[in-house]
Amino acid sequence: MSDAELHPTVPLDYIARSEDEMRARAREFRELLDRRRSVREFSDRPVPLEVLRDAIRTAGTAPSGAHMQPWHFALVTDPSIKKQIREAAEAEERETYANRMSEEWRKALAPLGTDANKPFLETVPALIVVFRVDYAFDESGDRTKHYYVQESVGIATGMLIAALHNAGLATLTHTPSPMHFLGRILERPKNERAYLLLPVGYPAENCRVPDLARKPLDAICTEF
Repeated sequence: MSDAELHPTVPLDYIARSEDEMRARAREFRELLDRRRSVREFSDRPVPLEVLRDAIRTAGTAPSGAHMQPWHFALVTDPSIKKQIREAAEAEERETYANRMSEEWRKALAPLGTDANKPFLETVPALIVVFRVDYAFDESGDRTKHYYVQESVGIATGMLIAALHNAGLATLTHTPSPMHFLGRILERPKNERAYLLLPVGYPAENCRVPDLARKPLDAICTEF
């Protein structure tokens, strides 16, 4: 078997751009993403499902270790399931705020004004639950290892959030740890572990967010 048969390739679908266009696109995209904020006040206005599906398709284009694509996205719009998720999430959050959270952690969260109550999990029109798929099974039923799962799913999640923001939707990265209840409620297989719970929708009218500042470039980047 030839090398081409062992390692099939296709031409790269690459669009060359002038430096001026590159600069403009980079600036516009930065400005777009700079307006992204985590939202905890959502409208119950329905969201077009195809927008959500396209955002998930975008997340599915992320690079992954050995191209194993170790992710699964559960799209939840059923009110009864959202209610179950809220009740289970709030139970974990109450335990966290009461017994798991250190004083240092409490101080870090204080400017955000958060607590164990998560009504937005029912108000929001959609939840996307991101699962990491730690391994798969081949046609013979043997376990297939996935590589760099945490990193791969993290990249895909970032692309998902950017795609949703680009489409005009608000999100919140919610991690009510531990999140085993998500796999149970959504009946996901044992090789999947909940990675992130992402409420998605339109911000509520007159929505307000914490007055925060992002670190400047020289604080997050070192050039050599």
